[in-house]
Amino acid sequence: MTQDTFSFQLLAAEGKARAGIFHTPHGPIPTPIFAPVGTQATVKAVTPAQLEALDASLVLANTYHLYLRPGADLVAELGGLHQFMAWPKPILTDSGGFQVFSLTGLRKIDDDGVTFKSYLDGSIHRFSPEISIAIQEKLGADIIMAFDECANPSDYAYNVKSMERTHRWLERSIAAKKRDDQALFGIVQGGIFEDLRKASAEFVSSFDLPGYAIGGLSVGESKADMNAMLDFVPAILPDNKPRYLMGVGSPEDLINGILRGIDIFDCVLPTRLARHGAAMTFSGRMNMNNAIYTSDPRPIAERCNCYTCRTFSRAYIRHLILSKEMLAATLLSIHNLSTLEELVKQSRKAIIDGTFTQFAENFLKKYKIVS
Repeated sequence: MTQDTFSFQLLAAEGKARAGIFHTPHGPIPTPIFAPVGTQATVKAVTPAQLEALDASLVLANTYHLYLRPGADLVAELGGLHQFMAWPKPILTDSGGFQVFSLTGLRKIDDDGVTFKSYLDGSIHRFSPEISIAIQEKLGADIIMAFDECANPSDYAYNVKSMERTHRWLERSIAAKKRDDQALFGIVQGGIFEDLRKASAEFVSSFDLPGYAIGGLSVGESKADMNAMLDFVPAILPDNKPRYLMGVGSPEDLINGILRGIDIFDCVLPTRLARHGAAMTFSGRMNMNNAIYTSDPRPIAERCNCYTCRTFSRAYIRHLILSKEMLAATLLSIHNLSTLEELVKQSRKAIIDGTFTQFAENFLKKYKIVS
């Protein structure tokens, strides 16, 4: 296979917003797209068949977690991630960098890589660009990520060092990659600093990669700061390659990202909210624990066509939550994921129709937190 296997076809653009198709060995990814997160090779509380029914086109799995358990060698022995988790469509694996820097109490960072303690049993492990790529090649995802460092977005001095290290690690990730049936994406870092983000975007895009990611956002900075970075970074990246904003998944952030030229999103938010009894809608977030829903016969969202809304009432969902039934997480996850998949699908259609600017303005005007 060649890089042509991962070609990006731009179908339409309105302003900075784009609609396209990213071609992979396991099928096309229509963009803009939201990817549900399957950290442990499973999207929490949802089966692969249910994901397919939601028309999900891409799922993310986590290199750090799968390396620790069950191990990349076992996944490879059992046919790779697609066979292991029974997901026939495209898969993306992150590099493990974010988890190494955010989940480990003991870690030592040097120019060669990171030594860290497992959150499972306290054992000591080592990640480097070469090790991260080797693990991802064993896992066998369609899209893999260069090893990077995700730093505190507000510390300028440290972001300079971290960005330069990330750039060196990108070069090593490219050199370490052996499989030609996987697309390696480079990652732009630089915190909330315009000069660093500009320098990073220019450096990363100087490599002819199948796609490019923007990391280190939605990690504690304000939404205004995040959007300020997105106002100029995507435009520096090549027009003929997909742009991936890592770890972003609230409805308003998806719309703001698409407005600024982002093609791919992922986030744990929809399933995490579901496990805490919250529902996403086009109008805002609903706390399904609230007593107001005790006898409410309506679906969560009356215009939603997901299995949950076609079948069950708000009253039933609240009953499941209060009864601590596992089905509550499944039904709310189905609904929340459906909401985001429908949102990107409608955004895609609006871009193709030339009406996305008005669609986004209307959406953001109506979107709020609801009870």
